[in-house]
Order: sequence, then structure tokens, then C-alpha cells
Amino acid sequence: MAGYRLVTYASAAGPRAGIVIGDEVFDAGRVTGHAGDATVLGILDDWAAARDRLGNAAPAPGAGQKLAATRLLAPVWWPSAIYCAGANYADHAAEMGRLHNRPPEPDPHTLGLKPWHFIKSGRSTLAGPGDAIPISALSKTMDWEIELAAVIGRSAKNVALERALDHVAGYTIANDLSARDMGRRPHVPDASPFKFDWVAHKNFDGSCPLGPWIVPAGDIPDPQKLGLKLWVNDVVKQDSNTARMIFTIAEQIAHLSSRITLNPGDVILTAPRRASARRARNSSSPATWCGCGSSTSARCRTGWREPDLCICGRADPVTVIAVTLIARLDRRLDRAIQ
Repeated sequence: MAGYRLVTYASAAGPRAGIVIGDEVFDAGRVTGHAGDATVLGILDDWAAARDRLGNAAPAPGAGQKLAATRLLAPVWWPSAIYCAGANYADHAAEMGRLHNRPPEPDPHTLGLKPWHFIKSGRSTLAGPGDAIPISALSKTMDWEIELAAVIGRSAKNVALERALDHVAGYTIANDLSARDMGRRPHVPDASPFKFDWVAHKNFDGSCPLGPWIVPAGDIPDPQKLGLKLWVNDVVKQDSNTARMIFTIAEQIAHLSSRITLNPGDVILTAPRRASARRARNSSSPATWCGCGSSTSARCRTGWREPDLCICGRADPVTVIAVTLIARLDRRLDRAIQ
């Protein structure tokens, strides 16, 4: 069976793993007849065999439930770790340099540098399709950053660069939300190594919208040739390609695995395309994160109406990763920032 997508969906019995084929969702455990396939983590723990079971499954058309009537959750329920690469696109690094009046920096490879990552909490930070993210009490300058996320499907420790992608089960889309005005601790000198507050900055509830589904790695011939776009309403705010990464996904996995064991279900956000498209401080509308499968319109089938501010992300080709993730930000933010 080609072209399926792996999801976690809300069933009467609780979160279950599902496979999306066309406009239908099929229960993965029932389709394969394997009890371990009831959850996405169970599938990822047995990915080498599970991908064959799922690939060989042939559910009858019409036997599933309609995707439009199914509540999708964050696809990995729950990851043990979310690693986030920082400043990993050349255009992102250049823009950050301009923002801080720094001269262009050389390619880190020429300096012998390695990728660097920070961590988001593996559970509390996740948001799924349709989830509300209250931010009014957190930040007045909330940023969004579309990112390609790699989902680990095979334990990795000290893996060689050329074998690193063998440990990836699939890819999805993430939004790294950042409370920019919370990143520096007040009353601490700027020169202090303890100035930065990464928990307040990056780890508030719902700061990592993810999904809605995982595309098997075998369906993506080259993850370093994927377009990434983010819209605010119909205006493109982020537009780049994974080919512009400074450190490739393979380099990131090899480096991370030299420091710590990567486990099935771990998620690696491979960094934003550029400095984030920040909400205007005097915005008069809330923000919605959503991904659109349409190649012509940023308007999603569900989830937003004018005058909401719609933040849409998509990875091309849209037939491979077409996201419908919606995370609505609290309306009270508007009163807080005026």
C-alpha cells in the first residue's frame, strides 16, 4: 500500500494509531491485526517490521472513517524528547546577523563547528490539530517558525553520517512557537551566562504544534529537497527549501547521537528557515497556526474565519506532506498587547 500517512486519532477507547489513505482514516492495529500497532509509539518501537505490515495492508475503500470527521491529535503521543536545531538555515543566520548588527559569519563547517540544539518538553509543549494555545499571560511578542521535523524510528547511538537517515521513520511539520519577550531574565546583567530563560522562551504549554501526520521516510526520496512556506493570511512570510540547511538532517542525527541515545518516537525539529515572521505588536486579531493542503490558497477547510490571523505552513510537494494543523491562540492576547 503506497501513500499512507501515519496519525494518532481520538477514538472512543482513547488515542489510537491510524493510517490515512485518501479521505479516510483506518485504525492501524485493526488493519494489520498486530496489537502493538494500536499506538504510534508502538509502531515506531517496531518500525522495521511495522512499516512492512502497514505497507502490505490493504483496507477496503469505504471501510474507514472520514478524515474530515476525525479528530487528529499530535501524531507522536508522546515523544520522549523534542530536539530543536538553532539558526540552521543560511538565510536565517544572515537575517539574525543583520538584526543584531553583526557581520556575516563564515560557514560553521569551516570553523569545525557542529550542530547545536535546545530541547522542548516532550509532552506539555505539544499541540495538535484544533488545539487552543492560550498565550495572553505569557507573551506580547509571540513568534512562529515553520520547521521540517524528523521522527526517529530506530535507536541511534554514535551513528555514522552515511547511515543516519536509516534511523528516521518519517517526517512531519512543526511550528516552533517562541515567547521572544520572555527569553531574557529581568534584573540579571546582560553579560551574565544565566541571563537566558529557555523554559519561558520555548517551553510553555502548546509551544510545539506538530503534525497532523507522519509521512514515511520511504515516500520522501530526499528530505534535503523540500520547500517550506509559511503564510500569515495570504501573505508569504517564510519561503525556503531544506536544501539551504547549514547542517543536514543526517549531520544533526549523527551529532545528537554522539551525545545521547536517540529513541523511537523522538522528534528533531531541523530549524526554521529564517528569523521568524513576528506578529505585529499592534495586531488586532488572534493567530491561528494551520497547514494547508491547497497549493493555491492559504485558507484551510476548517478552523478559521475572518478576521482571524491565519498562520499557514506547508512542505512541498504537497502530495507528500500536506498539513492541516490548527492551533488557535487566545483572543485575550489582543487586549494584552494594545
